Amino acid sequence: MNVETRMHPASQPSSLEIVPTGAQLGAEIRNVDLRHFDDRAFTSLLGAFHDYSVLLVRGQSLTDQDLIAFSRRFGDLDFAPIQENGRRFVEGLPEIYIVSNVKVNGEAIGSLGAGEAVWHTDMSYLDTPPIASALYALEIPPAGGNTSFCSMYAVYDALPSDLKHRIADLKIKHDGTYNSGGFVRQGVTPTDDPRTSPGAVHPLVCTHPESGRQMLYLGRRRNAYLMGLELAESEALLDTLWTYVARPEFAWEHVWKVGDLVIWDNRCTMHRRDPFDDHARRIMHRTQIKGTQRPQ
Repeated sequence: MNVETRMHPASQPSSLEIVPTGAQLGAEIRNVDLRHFDDRAFTSLLGAFHDYSVLLVRGQSLTDQDLIAFSRRFGDLDFAPIQENGRRFVEGLPEIYIVSNVKVNGEAIGSLGAGEAVWHTDMSYLDTPPIASALYALEIPPAGGNTSFCSMYAVYDALPSDLKHRIADLKIKHDGTYNSGGFVRQGVTPTDDPRTSPGAVHPLVCTHPESGRQMLYLGRRRNAYLMGLELAESEALLDTLWTYVARPEFAWEHVWKVGDLVIWDNRCTMHRRDPFDDHARRIMHRTQIKGTQRPQ
């Protein structure tokens, strides 16, 4: 599923350009070919990643090997999950996860074709969630399928002081029953009682290890539970907090083009996808940077 037409290698500009979106997060990185850029350029890019949480690089022509090589500059990579048929989507490249609604001979070539339509943080149900994800567009529908990102720094900063005080020492259980598509994970017995569902427990308010900024770490809404509270109190408080996530002033929406690469900090952002016509093709390749520590 790689892009077949590749650009000829060009000399790398002496400096890349960082153009903020003007929203609470996000910046476009210009004048860079991600196949050919030096350590100095990457240092600038990494600084922008910590400053803006989400980076967009347009006009790229990457093979899966190029995508893996770029992503590894941020850290070790997770392997994509093995599918129900016992295989990975890209044989020999276990780091590549295909996000797609396309089927070939009746068999899906990827996952989450119509999933991830609600705000969430990837894999927060793990003890050590991933640091970041990179998503590269190979085919996009003519309309829809946009991806929005929400700054959890901005959400936390906007909370009233009394609410900040109330949640300061709370811990939240991130449910591990259901995957991004809403399906029960393999080997898990489903339950709709958040107090008994499986999942990791993390602080509700975390400090980012690189920026030192505080953020709200909500993960996902379904079956989330604030430890030690009565269920009704937990549900009511979570409902209140999630109303801030839904406010558009904390978000930035990306309209995809083929050749776009977006990498986001999974620790301090949430993301969601707009609906699109399921008869239209959408193919994205994703890598995921492995987590190195628990949220703190």
